Amino acid sequence: MKFETYHTSRKDSLSISFLYSTLPGRIVLRLLIKPTVSKFPGFLMNTGISKIYIRRFIKVNNIDLSEYRSVKYKSFNDFFIRGLKDGARPISANPQDVISPCDGKLSAYKIQADNVFHIKKSMYDISSLIKDEELAAEFVGGTCLIFRLMPNDYHRYCFIDDGKIVSWKRIKGVLHTVRPIAFKRYSIYTQNSREYVVLDTKNFGKVIQMEVGALFIGRITNDMGISEFTRGQEKGYFEFGGSTIVMLFQANKVKVDETIYKNTKLNFETVIKMGNVIGSKVE
Repeated sequence: MKFETYHTSRKDSLSISFLYSTLPGRIVLRLLIKPTVSKFPGFLMNTGISKIYIRRFIKVNNIDLSEYRSVKYKSFNDFFIRGLKDGARPISANPQDVISPCDGKLSAYKIQADNVFHIKKSMYDISSLIKDEELAAEFVGGTCLIFRLMPNDYHRYCFIDDGKIVSWKRIKGVLHTVRPIAFKRYSIYTQNSREYVVLDTKNFGKVIQMEVGALFIGRITNDMGISEFTRGQEKGYFEFGGSTIVMLFQANKVKVDETIYKNTKLNFETVIKMGNVIGSKVE
């Protein structure tokens, strides 16, 4: 499959640059990243008056509405979590294909023998990410995939295989932006609020799927009543903004497309859609 790329160093907005690149901005940032502060924008985007933002949001983010169901939206968030038309995100029926759980910009990292992977100048260890040393040890030498969702992406996400839920965990934290500018100073994925589920999948073994909140996007909604799931089944959605999904695979379970690794090393993210084939099962 031929992939498009997105350069991670594209220019950020003036407001984001101010918050993360200046001393006065970082002082303000200390307040803004608190989850309690994020509740107000979340509340506002669920009100009827927030519908006034929809038209401009579509224009600024160049959103193709032909992919989505034609309905009347009750609020901006109602629009933001809009549903797709049937067939808009086809899912490969080949059980050996690793599919993307969401739309987004994808980076791929190999987890080293010491359970560490690097994103720009930040070093991450899996135990800090998932807050479970025993579980983290099971992913030594495995693969970490990071899907960064942007405002114009579809913000619902799915399971990548058939299987069963082993466990859920929610980790409290702050809400930094997940744009690349933040990685220069903060270990975002071990600081932000996040929740994950351990999956026992039919074809790829034990997998961790984690959703990470971001600046003003603390609301992650998952279907907590699920105990078993099927390939392509909806798992949940993010409200207003963009955020991130992190997926962890154990060693020798999946082979990620080499193009994605190459793009990551060259400071490019790979543009993908939910259901795209991004790798294969290791036989």
